[in-house]
Amino acid sequence: METVKQHGDTDWNTEGDTVHAILFQMGNEYYGLPISLVKEIIKPLPVTRFPKSPPYVEGVIDLRGSILPIINLRTMFGLEPIPLTEESRFVDLQLEGLNIGIVVEAVSEVMHIPSSLVEPAPPIVAGVDGKFLNGIARLKDKLIMLLDVDEIFSQWKK
Repeated sequence: METVKQHGDTDWNTEGDTVHAILFQMGNEYYGLPISLVKEIIKPLPVTRFPKSPPYVEGVIDLRGSILPIINLRTMFGLEPIPLTEESRFVDLQLEGLNIGIVVEAVSEVMHIPSSLVEPAPPIVAGVDGKFLNGIARLKDKLIMLLDVDEIFSQWKK
């Protein structure tokens, strides 16, 4: 198995010439995370809020005896927050030195994306210095933003 490093430090495990990713939605847009970082996907649990946290920090949950902070990527990316629905999920991510949960509107699928369909993200689209996206994949009729999770959560990593 090889590793693709498109732009940031996030490792995208590949099998042959494909990127193995979990796809989720925010609004009408699709985003991808490396499947190797996903510990589990759960239905939302009650969140305990903490005063004076940044607006994108929903709070913490008790996940089978472990405290897991929950981040709302919609809010973090400057999108209007929306209420949880039946399709909403918490994705438990295991990063080096950090366990964190993110709120997603819906998990669409786990798939192998051919590396040939992944292009570097234009810096003007990818955020500050183009560092929040590893690339953009073209799949049929949709574009998938491949997130650089290490960069997004770098401020909290040990």
